[in-house]
Amino acid sequence: MEHVILYAIVPIIVVMLAGFIAGKKGAFSGDDAKKFNKVVLDFALPAALFVSIVQASREDLVKDLKLTLVSTIGIMACFMLVYFVFKYCFKKNTGADAAISALISGSPTIGFLGFAVLEPIFLASPYEYNITAVALVVAIVGIVVNAIGIPVGLSLMNASLAKQNPNAAKQSAWKPVWNALKQPVAWAPILAVVWVLVGIPWSAKLSPSFDLIAKANASMAVFSAGITLSSIKVTLNWQAILGSIMKMVVMPAVVLALGLLFHMDEPNLRMLVVAAALPPAFSGIIIADEYNTYVATGTSSLTLSVILFVGFCPLWIWLTDVAIHAFA
Repeated sequence: MEHVILYAIVPIIVVMLAGFIAGKKGAFSGDDAKKFNKVVLDFALPAALFVSIVQASREDLVKDLKLTLVSTIGIMACFMLVYFVFKYCFKKNTGADAAISALISGSPTIGFLGFAVLEPIFLASPYEYNITAVALVVAIVGIVVNAIGIPVGLSLMNASLAKQNPNAAKQSAWKPVWNALKQPVAWAPILAVVWVLVGIPWSAKLSPSFDLIAKANASMAVFSAGITLSSIKVTLNWQAILGSIMKMVVMPAVVLALGLLFHMDEPNLRMLVVAAALPPAFSGIIIADEYNTYVATGTSSLTLSVILFVGFCPLWIWLTDVAIHAFA
Protein backbone atom coordinates (compact mmCIF):
# COMPACT_ATOMS: atom_id res chain seq x y z
CA MET A 1 0.00 0.00 0.00
CA GLU A 2 2.89 2.36 0.70
CA HIS A 3 4.17 1.76 -2.82
CA VAL A 4 0.73 2.42 -4.33
CA ILE A 5 0.29 5.64 -2.39
CA LEU A 6 3.78 7.02 -3.02
CA TYR A 7 4.23 5.97 -6.65
CA ALA A 8 0.69 6.22 -8.03
CA ILE A 9 -1.68 8.29 -5.87
CA VAL A 10 0.64 11.08 -4.65
CA PRO A 11 2.12 11.87 -8.12
CA ILE A 12 -1.39 12.11 -9.59
CA ILE A 13 -2.49 14.45 -6.80
CA VAL A 14 0.60 16.64 -7.21
CA VAL A 15 0.29 16.97 -11.01
CA MET A 16 -3.49 17.42 -10.88
CA LEU A 17 -3.10 20.04 -8.15
CA ALA A 18 -0.54 21.84 -10.34
CA GLY A 19 -3.09 21.92 -13.17
CA PHE A 20 -5.82 23.08 -10.79
CA ILE A 21 -3.65 25.95 -9.46
CA ALA A 22 -2.61 26.89 -13.01
CA GLY A 23 -6.29 27.04 -13.98
CA LYS A 24 -7.28 29.10 -10.95
CA LYS A 25 -4.44 31.56 -11.58
CA GLY A 26 -5.54 31.99 -15.19
CA ALA A 27 -2.45 30.47 -16.79
CA PHE A 28 -4.73 28.00 -18.59
CA SER A 29 -8.48 27.93 -19.20
CA GLY A 30 -11.08 25.23 -19.77
CA ASP A 31 -10.61 25.71 -23.53
CA ASP A 32 -6.87 25.06 -23.09
CA ALA A 33 -7.70 21.85 -21.23
CA LYS A 34 -9.80 20.69 -24.20
CA LYS A 35 -6.78 21.23 -26.47
CA PHE A 36 -4.56 19.24 -24.10
CA ASN A 37 -7.20 16.50 -24.04
CA LYS A 38 -7.16 16.38 -27.83
CA VAL A 39 -3.38 15.88 -27.81
CA VAL A 40 -3.83 13.03 -25.31
CA LEU A 41 -6.75 11.28 -27.03
CA ASP A 42 -5.72 11.81 -30.66
CA PHE A 43 -1.93 11.43 -30.44
CA ALA A 44 -0.27 10.43 -27.14
CA LEU A 45 -2.66 7.68 -25.97
CA PRO A 46 -3.11 6.03 -29.42
CA ALA A 47 0.69 5.96 -29.83
CA ALA A 48 1.14 4.43 -26.36
CA LEU A 49 -1.52 1.78 -27.01
CA PHE A 50 -0.31 0.88 -30.51
CA VAL A 51 3.39 0.53 -29.76
CA SER A 52 2.70 -1.51 -26.61
CA ILE A 53 0.22 -3.93 -28.19
CA VAL A 54 2.16 -4.66 -31.41
CA GLN A 55 4.96 -6.04 -29.25
CA ALA A 56 2.59 -8.68 -27.86
CA SER A 57 2.19 -12.22 -29.21
CA ARG A 58 -0.87 -14.11 -30.39
CA GLU A 59 -0.66 -16.15 -27.20
CA ASP A 60 -0.95 -12.95 -25.15
CA LEU A 61 -4.11 -11.96 -27.01
CA VAL A 62 -5.70 -15.40 -26.67
CA LYS A 63 -4.93 -15.34 -22.95
CA ASP A 64 -6.76 -12.00 -22.71
CA LEU A 65 -10.09 -13.24 -24.14
CA LYS A 66 -11.51 -13.48 -20.62
CA LEU A 67 -10.30 -9.93 -19.99
CA THR A 68 -12.27 -8.74 -23.02
CA LEU A 69 -15.38 -10.66 -22.00
CA VAL A 70 -15.37 -9.52 -18.36
CA SER A 71 -14.58 -5.92 -19.33
CA THR A 72 -17.43 -5.74 -21.82
CA ILE A 73 -20.05 -7.43 -19.64
CA GLY A 74 -19.03 -5.73 -16.39
CA ILE A 75 -18.65 -2.16 -17.65
CA MET A 76 -21.70 -2.18 -19.93
CA ALA A 77 -23.87 -3.82 -17.25
CA CYS A 78 -22.92 -1.02 -14.84
CA PHE A 79 -23.41 1.53 -17.64
CA MET A 80 -27.01 0.41 -18.22
CA LEU A 81 -27.64 0.09 -14.46
CA VAL A 82 -26.67 3.76 -13.98
CA TYR A 83 -28.92 4.73 -16.90
CA PHE A 84 -32.01 2.95 -15.54
CA VAL A 85 -31.45 4.06 -11.92
CA PHE A 86 -31.10 7.72 -12.86
CA LYS A 87 -33.98 7.59 -15.35
CA TYR A 88 -36.57 5.87 -13.17
CA CYS A 89 -35.53 6.73 -9.60
CA PHE A 90 -35.38 10.51 -10.12
CA LYS A 91 -38.64 11.87 -11.54
CA LYS A 92 -37.15 15.15 -12.77
CA ASN A 93 -34.54 13.39 -14.90
CA THR A 94 -35.12 12.92 -18.62
CA GLY A 95 -33.71 10.07 -20.66
CA ALA A 96 -31.01 12.46 -21.84
CA ASP A 97 -30.03 13.21 -18.21
CA ALA A 98 -29.85 9.48 -17.49
CA ALA A 99 -27.72 8.89 -20.60
CA ILE A 100 -25.24 11.56 -19.51
CA SER A 101 -25.18 9.98 -16.03
CA ALA A 102 -24.28 6.65 -17.63
CA LEU A 103 -21.57 8.25 -19.78
CA ILE A 104 -20.06 9.73 -16.61
CA SER A 105 -20.71 7.35 -13.69
CA GLY A 106 -20.92 4.25 -15.90
CA SER A 107 -17.55 4.75 -17.63
CA PRO A 108 -14.02 4.86 -16.18
CA THR A 109 -11.65 7.56 -17.45
CA ILE A 110 -9.28 4.97 -18.85
CA GLY A 111 -8.00 7.24 -21.62
CA PHE A 112 -6.78 9.96 -19.27
CA LEU A 113 -5.69 8.06 -16.18
CA GLY A 114 -5.24 4.45 -17.34
CA PHE A 115 -1.48 4.49 -17.90
CA ALA A 116 -0.94 7.17 -15.22
CA VAL A 117 -2.38 4.87 -12.54
CA LEU A 118 -1.66 1.32 -13.75
CA GLU A 119 1.98 1.80 -14.80
CA PRO A 120 3.43 2.98 -11.45
CA ILE A 121 1.40 0.40 -9.53
CA PHE A 122 1.88 -2.73 -11.61
CA LEU A 123 5.21 -2.23 -13.41
CA ALA A 124 7.13 -2.02 -10.13
CA SER A 125 7.45 -4.13 -7.00
CA PRO A 126 5.64 -6.16 -5.76
CA TYR A 127 3.83 -6.92 -9.04
CA GLU A 128 6.43 -6.29 -11.79
CA TYR A 129 4.04 -6.90 -14.69
CA ASN A 130 5.20 -5.96 -18.20
CA ILE A 131 4.09 -2.90 -20.18
CA THR A 132 2.30 -5.02 -22.78
CA ALA A 133 -0.02 -6.47 -20.12
CA VAL A 134 -0.84 -2.98 -18.84
CA ALA A 135 -1.40 -1.68 -22.39
CA LEU A 136 -3.80 -4.50 -23.23
CA VAL A 137 -5.96 -3.71 -20.19
CA VAL A 138 -5.98 -0.01 -21.06
CA ALA A 139 -6.73 -0.78 -24.72
CA ILE A 140 -9.55 -3.25 -24.09
CA VAL A 141 -11.27 -1.08 -21.48
CA GLY A 142 -10.73 1.92 -23.74
CA ILE A 143 -12.42 0.17 -26.67
CA VAL A 144 -15.38 -0.81 -24.47
CA VAL A 145 -15.76 2.77 -23.19
CA ASN A 146 -15.16 4.57 -26.50
CA ALA A 147 -16.45 2.17 -29.15
CA ILE A 148 -19.41 0.72 -27.22
CA GLY A 149 -20.30 2.95 -24.25
CA ILE A 150 -20.18 6.34 -25.98
CA PRO A 151 -22.25 5.25 -29.03
CA VAL A 152 -24.84 3.59 -26.76
CA GLY A 153 -25.00 6.68 -24.53
CA LEU A 154 -25.34 9.05 -27.49
CA SER A 155 -28.04 6.86 -29.02
CA LEU A 156 -30.04 6.85 -25.78
CA MET A 157 -29.60 10.61 -25.40
CA ASN A 158 -30.59 11.37 -29.01
CA ALA A 159 -33.68 9.16 -28.67
CA SER A 160 -34.74 11.12 -25.56
CA LEU A 161 -34.06 14.49 -27.18
CA ALA A 162 -36.05 13.41 -30.25
CA LYS A 163 -39.07 12.67 -28.03
CA GLN A 164 -38.76 16.09 -26.42
CA ASN A 165 -38.46 17.78 -29.82
CA PRO A 166 -40.31 15.70 -32.45
CA ASN A 167 -39.60 18.28 -35.18
CA ALA A 168 -35.82 17.90 -34.86
CA ALA A 169 -33.97 16.08 -37.65
CA LYS A 170 -33.45 12.41 -36.80
CA GLN A 171 -29.92 11.00 -36.71
CA SER A 172 -28.88 7.53 -37.76
CA ALA A 173 -28.40 5.12 -34.86
CA TRP A 174 -25.10 4.03 -36.44
CA LYS A 175 -23.66 7.54 -36.64
CA PRO A 176 -22.37 7.56 -33.00
CA VAL A 177 -20.77 4.14 -33.58
CA TRP A 178 -18.99 5.30 -36.72
CA ASN A 179 -17.89 8.57 -35.08
CA ALA A 180 -16.44 6.63 -32.15
CA LEU A 181 -14.55 4.18 -34.36
CA LYS A 182 -13.05 7.07 -36.37
CA GLN A 183 -11.26 8.33 -33.26
CA PRO A 184 -7.56 7.31 -33.05
CA VAL A 185 -8.04 6.13 -29.46
CA ALA A 186 -10.46 3.47 -30.83
CA TRP A 187 -8.89 2.38 -34.14
CA ALA A 188 -5.22 2.47 -33.06
CA PRO A 189 -5.50 -0.45 -30.57
CA ILE A 190 -7.78 -2.35 -32.97
CA LEU A 191 -5.17 -1.93 -35.72
CA ALA A 192 -2.45 -3.13 -33.32
CA VAL A 193 -4.48 -6.25 -32.43
CA VAL A 194 -5.02 -7.05 -36.12
CA TRP A 195 -1.30 -6.46 -36.71
CA VAL A 196 -0.43 -9.10 -34.10
CA LEU A 197 -3.06 -11.60 -35.26
CA VAL A 198 -1.91 -11.37 -38.89
CA GLY A 199 1.66 -12.00 -37.72
CA ILE A 200 3.37 -8.93 -39.16
CA PRO A 201 6.79 -8.60 -37.47
CA TRP A 202 7.48 -5.45 -35.45
CA SER A 203 11.04 -4.15 -35.24
CA ALA A 204 12.12 -2.79 -31.86
CA LYS A 205 13.91 -0.02 -33.78
CA LEU A 206 10.51 1.47 -34.68
CA SER A 207 9.32 1.83 -31.08
CA PRO A 208 11.33 4.97 -30.13
CA SER A 209 9.50 6.89 -32.86
CA PHE A 210 6.27 6.31 -30.94
CA ASP A 211 7.65 6.42 -27.40
CA LEU A 212 8.43 10.15 -27.27
CA ILE A 213 4.82 11.28 -27.81
CA ALA A 214 3.47 8.27 -25.89
CA LYS A 215 5.33 9.32 -22.73
CA ALA A 216 3.44 12.62 -22.71
CA ASN A 217 0.17 10.76 -22.25
CA ALA A 218 -0.05 10.32 -18.48
CA SER A 219 1.42 13.65 -17.31
CA MET A 220 -0.50 15.78 -19.80
CA ALA A 221 -3.76 13.94 -19.11
CA VAL A 222 -3.52 14.42 -15.34
CA PHE A 223 -2.44 18.07 -15.64
CA SER A 224 -5.34 18.71 -18.02
CA ALA A 225 -7.73 17.06 -15.57
CA GLY A 226 -6.64 19.57 -12.91
CA ILE A 227 -7.32 22.48 -15.28
CA THR A 228 -10.75 21.04 -16.11
CA LEU A 229 -11.67 20.75 -12.42
CA SER A 230 -10.59 24.35 -11.83
CA SER A 231 -13.01 25.61 -14.48
CA ILE A 232 -16.20 23.92 -13.23
CA LYS A 233 -18.56 24.78 -10.40
CA VAL A 234 -19.16 21.99 -7.91
CA THR A 235 -22.57 21.68 -6.23
CA LEU A 236 -23.08 18.43 -4.35
CA ASN A 237 -26.49 16.77 -4.26
CA TRP A 238 -27.81 13.24 -3.78
CA GLN A 239 -27.54 12.41 -7.48
CA ALA A 240 -23.87 13.41 -7.54
CA ILE A 241 -23.20 11.32 -4.42
CA LEU A 242 -25.10 8.30 -5.81
CA GLY A 243 -23.21 8.59 -9.11
CA SER A 244 -19.90 8.53 -7.25
CA ILE A 245 -20.95 5.47 -5.22
CA MET A 246 -22.02 3.57 -8.35
CA LYS A 247 -18.74 4.42 -10.06
CA MET A 248 -16.29 3.90 -7.18
CA VAL A 249 -18.03 1.00 -5.41
CA VAL A 250 -20.49 -0.83 -7.67
CA MET A 251 -18.43 -1.04 -10.89
CA PRO A 252 -15.18 -2.43 -9.41
CA ALA A 253 -17.24 -4.82 -7.25
CA VAL A 254 -19.11 -6.15 -10.30
CA VAL A 255 -15.87 -6.53 -12.28
CA LEU A 256 -14.17 -8.31 -9.38
CA ALA A 257 -17.10 -10.73 -8.98
CA LEU A 258 -17.20 -11.49 -12.72
CA GLY A 259 -13.42 -11.93 -12.84
CA LEU A 260 -13.53 -14.49 -10.03
CA LEU A 261 -16.51 -16.24 -11.64
CA PHE A 262 -14.69 -16.56 -14.99
CA HIS A 263 -11.38 -17.51 -13.27
CA MET A 264 -9.50 -14.61 -14.86
CA ASP A 265 -5.73 -14.47 -14.90
CA GLU A 266 -4.70 -12.85 -11.58
CA PRO A 267 -2.57 -10.02 -13.04
CA ASN A 268 -5.32 -9.03 -15.47
CA LEU A 269 -7.96 -9.15 -12.74
CA ARG A 270 -5.93 -6.91 -10.43
CA MET A 271 -5.41 -4.33 -13.19
CA LEU A 272 -9.00 -4.51 -14.42
CA VAL A 273 -10.45 -3.86 -10.96
CA VAL A 274 -8.25 -0.77 -10.56
CA ALA A 275 -9.25 0.35 -14.07
CA ALA A 276 -12.92 -0.06 -13.14
CA ALA A 277 -12.34 2.00 -9.98
CA LEU A 278 -10.93 4.95 -11.93
CA PRO A 279 -12.92 8.22 -11.72
CA PRO A 280 -15.70 8.85 -14.28
CA ALA A 281 -14.87 9.41 -17.93
CA PHE A 282 -14.09 13.04 -18.78
CA SER A 283 -15.65 12.44 -22.21
CA GLY A 284 -19.05 12.33 -20.49
CA ILE A 285 -18.53 15.87 -19.21
CA ILE A 286 -17.45 17.03 -22.66
CA ILE A 287 -20.64 15.55 -24.19
CA ALA A 288 -22.79 17.01 -21.40
CA ASP A 289 -21.31 20.45 -22.03
CA GLU A 290 -21.79 20.11 -25.80
CA TYR A 291 -25.48 19.25 -25.42
CA ASN A 292 -25.99 21.48 -22.34
CA THR A 293 -27.48 18.52 -20.46
CA TYR A 294 -26.88 17.50 -16.84
CA VAL A 295 -23.67 19.56 -16.68
CA ALA A 296 -23.70 20.74 -13.03
CA THR A 297 -24.56 17.40 -11.40
CA GLY A 298 -22.31 15.44 -13.77
CA THR A 299 -19.25 17.62 -13.05
CA SER A 300 -19.96 17.47 -9.31
CA SER A 301 -20.09 13.68 -9.42
CA LEU A 302 -16.82 13.58 -11.36
CA THR A 303 -15.08 15.90 -8.90
CA LEU A 304 -16.29 13.92 -5.89
CA SER A 305 -15.15 10.66 -7.52
CA VAL A 306 -11.66 12.05 -8.19
CA ILE A 307 -11.34 12.89 -4.48
CA LEU A 308 -12.71 9.50 -3.38
CA PHE A 309 -10.33 7.67 -5.72
CA VAL A 310 -7.43 8.60 -3.43
CA GLY A 311 -8.85 6.22 -0.83
CA PHE A 312 -10.66 3.71 -3.02
CA CYS A 313 -7.68 2.84 -5.25
CA PRO A 314 -5.55 1.23 -2.50
CA LEU A 315 -8.72 -0.20 -0.92
CA TRP A 316 -9.70 -2.07 -4.10
CA ILE A 317 -6.15 -3.32 -4.60
CA TRP A 318 -6.26 -4.79 -1.08
CA LEU A 319 -9.79 -6.22 -1.52
CA THR A 320 -8.79 -7.83 -4.84
CA ASP A 321 -5.77 -9.51 -3.24
CA VAL A 322 -7.94 -10.78 -0.38
CA ALA A 323 -10.58 -12.12 -2.80
CA ILE A 324 -8.00 -13.82 -5.04
CA HIS A 325 -6.40 -15.59 -2.09
CA ALA A 326 -9.81 -16.52 -0.65
CA PHE A 327 -10.96 -18.16 -3.91
CA ALA A 328 -7.60 -19.64 -4.90
